[in-house]
Amino acid sequence: MALYALTVGAFAIGMTEFVIMGLLPEVAADLQVSIPSAGLLITGYALGVALGAPFITMATHKMQRKALLLLLMAIFIVGNALAALAPNYAVLMVARIVAALTHGSFFGVGSVVAAELVPKEKRAGAIAIMFTGLTLANILGVPIGTFLGQAYGWRSPFWAITAIGFVALLGVILLVPKVKAAPSSLGQELGVLRRPAVHVALLMTVFGFGGVFTAFTYITPILVDITGFSPGSVSYILVLFGLGITIGNIYGGKLADRNLLPSLAGILVLLAAVLVLLGLTDHVKILTLITVFVFGVAAFGTVPGLQLHMLNTAKEAPTLASTLNIAAFNLGNAFGAYLGGVVIDMQLGGGLRAVPYAAALVTVVGILFTLWGIRQHKNASRAGSR
Repeated sequence: MALYALTVGAFAIGMTEFVIMGLLPEVAADLQVSIPSAGLLITGYALGVALGAPFITMATHKMQRKALLLLLMAIFIVGNALAALAPNYAVLMVARIVAALTHGSFFGVGSVVAAELVPKEKRAGAIAIMFTGLTLANILGVPIGTFLGQAYGWRSPFWAITAIGFVALLGVILLVPKVKAAPSSLGQELGVLRRPAVHVALLMTVFGFGGVFTAFTYITPILVDITGFSPGSVSYILVLFGLGITIGNIYGGKLADRNLLPSLAGILVLLAAVLVLLGLTDHVKILTLITVFVFGVAAFGTVPGLQLHMLNTAKEAPTLASTLNIAAFNLGNAFGAYLGGVVIDMQLGGGLRAVPYAAALVTVVGILFTLWGIRQHKNASRAGSR
């Protein structure tokens, strides 16, 4: 039950991150800013996650983990309530950044707590259960939030998220046991960052997952302008993608528990192949639907394994390392979205048609770093056996 309390928190945070995408016109009109300016609310959130999470974690590294989760969820509630009440664009941006500061640390600390609640052979599966909240936020939270925003004003989804945040807060209070932080100094926490294996693990995440957002950021224009789907049907196709990421997240966790690095490498190879297939089939509707579903499976099949690998790589400072890995996911998202935009703007390889191939190349880089990580792991195992 403690895992499901964390899942509710993950759902609320995932909904906060993504719901604004469907409400940019309403926000822009109400606050009298341009749509590109409203779009910066997404950028501000991503930067808040990537830059704020490590500092929050370092500042709170001695806190008891349940207390830290409660603090993070309280800040999250305040951020979303402030967003719902924001009188102008500047206050809304501040509110988004306040909420974003909790994102990386919640998933980082939550991953550590989830992994410690179960036997060692089920740790990736436990992390996957928590991350199911993030996948459900895409399937259910964002469409419902978009509907609420369009029907009752863009502030209503933020009130709904605030209420869900209270539910998560109560769940943590009642269900999550006290898990002490491992005794360590700040110097010891930061010391793991000097280890090459940690650098490689972060690069595995940045590039291994970066390919996902290189393509997914522009999935709507691909489906409409290339495949020929109507704009109104895209939301239903994204639900199909969401079902895929839910399945991938669950089974990716199971595979990671069985054989972590080889299974992770295999899923990344599948992801690269699916992205190439998307570029080859995106002019045929039925094939595109199948490919989008498998894309979702492969995309989030990587998440539990990447997170668990970081926990295993930096056992002396699991909270900081786990949080940095969440920041690496967001850096991969930002880098991938930027790269896809460059391909389109510069009409490289045909512009929009080349985006899936660019995404596949990013994933291939992630595969190379994963193979490097496997080599490091084998060398460390040999050294330990001597």
